[in-house]
Amino acid sequence: MSLLTAAKAKSPDLGYTPDFVLTAMGPYIKDIHRKGVRVISNAGGMNPLACAAGLQEVAKKADVDLKIAVVAGDDLMGEKDNLKGAGITDMEGGKRFPENIHSMNAYLGARPISRALDLGADIVVTGRCVDSGIVLGPLIHSFGWNRDEFDLLAAGSLAGHLIECGAQCTGGIFTDWHTIPDWHNMGFPIVECSSDGHFTLSKPPDTGGLISFGTVAEQLVYEIGNPQRYLLPDVTCDFSQVSITEIPGIEGGAVKIHGAKGSPPSTFYKVNATYLDGFRATAVCPVVGPKAVEKGRQTAESILKRTRLIFSQLGYEDYCAVNIQILGSEDTYGPHAKKKIDDGPREAVIWLAVHHKQKKAVEIFSREIAPAGTGMAPGLTAVVGGRPRVSPVMKPFFFLYPKRNVKINIFLNGQHVETFQEDLTFTSDAVVSLDSPKTDDELKDLPCGPHTYRLEDLAYTRSGDKGNSANIGVIARHPLYYPYLKKTLTAQALEDYFQHLLEREQPEEKLVTRYELPGIHGLNFVLKNSLGGGGIASLRSDPQGKAFGQMLLDFQIKNVPDLKSLIE
Repeated sequence: MSLLTAAKAKSPDLGYTPDFVLTAMGPYIKDIHRKGVRVISNAGGMNPLACAAGLQEVAKKADVDLKIAVVAGDDLMGEKDNLKGAGITDMEGGKRFPENIHSMNAYLGARPISRALDLGADIVVTGRCVDSGIVLGPLIHSFGWNRDEFDLLAAGSLAGHLIECGAQCTGGIFTDWHTIPDWHNMGFPIVECSSDGHFTLSKPPDTGGLISFGTVAEQLVYEIGNPQRYLLPDVTCDFSQVSITEIPGIEGGAVKIHGAKGSPPSTFYKVNATYLDGFRATAVCPVVGPKAVEKGRQTAESILKRTRLIFSQLGYEDYCAVNIQILGSEDTYGPHAKKKIDDGPREAVIWLAVHHKQKKAVEIFSREIAPAGTGMAPGLTAVVGGRPRVSPVMKPFFFLYPKRNVKINIFLNGQHVETFQEDLTFTSDAVVSLDSPKTDDELKDLPCGPHTYRLEDLAYTRSGDKGNSANIGVIARHPLYYPYLKKTLTAQALEDYFQHLLEREQPEEKLVTRYELPGIHGLNFVLKNSLGGGGIASLRSDPQGKAFGQMLLDFQIKNVPDLKSLIE
């Protein structure tokens, strides 16, 4: 959203996702009209009215008449001055409201989308809203689900959560990637829902990918926190007892899903604000030849030493942060990197990222990369993408904002038709006391044995991000493996394993929390302060923790019996 804010600042006609208009909709607009397909998208970004105007232009050129609705009101920048003195703090760290706010958007829910469909919209464009709301909105419209039918709302939200990242539930980024056919023709998910909240998930015939327990379960745990308290604007979801059952005999696979539970949502919206915190640049340079890793590291360190010397001569402060990684040396694995023999790989890639308060200082860094090609190590073959681009560092700031203070407007074909008011009748801000995971007696009596397994042999994994926190979901490949995973994969075990990536603010702070999903025989770990700031604020090569799940696959499950024989 901060990038779209910058685009809108350059031109009032920008600030949305143009690919949605020109690529996703433009070529198919006549078929969409002819078949009566209704489309809902949050591609409006910071400028949903401009996005709708672009769609109207496409429809006009194709000579089709479409009712295009806009849900607006998520942009809270108009409240910036009022919020500065309101004592607002960050949801997790308690940090004070930043001075230099760049963007500020509430995560709206599904009800305004449903209302726009009630008003006859063929296409609904929103700004910031929860991704799952794009699916829940049409379900509310179609089935008339009431605000207090929380289990149904949770089921619809789960359907949206599973398909919101497209092919990620049809085999994309799956642990067993080598079993997924035809990546070049990946099928996207299809959800078929009934009014009782049950739904099936499949994909189009004659497409690549796979729908299975594993592919869908991985997506269930993607980018969630506490599965018993998955907070959304329309419902608080409990996904801990969700079950996923494969449906036999369907080409490409299909599953049926049920078991989501719901409870009242809060009276607040979650708001994602971003604020400017200096500037950054990243140099990426391949290095070839003997001792490539050593050459790459010395090159990166020398560039920093050189630029710091220039800074001291000009009176600039030092960098706020730097990050040197030599890709190919397994820097990301820290102490778990495989030991190298001889001189290590003969090919590596320098990843050198810097953060400084002053733009001119980062421009100096960017300028001083090229001299390394003639004055430092042999075998430096290129600077990928040319001179590193200097860009602003936008850091996230999450807080809660009362729903009653947010004015949501619905437009139809450019005209304001209705101000939508959230009904707060069925909401609650009571802190629900959840049952702590029981100390499983059976874990104490689990048989031991002489065998050791890599986690990949026993489980699927998937990881994602929320701000500066990452989550790693772990799902047992067989129910009989689940007790052994629970016994071995404790929060402390994960904290120890990823210690090299965690940034502790307090000496005794616990940075990893474990949650259980017995319905899919899964565990979910939330790793706080694990992404170096997260998103575009992070200087790491993996700013969203996408590789964390992959890194965990080498974790050793020790002193267990022959588990494979248990399921034969």
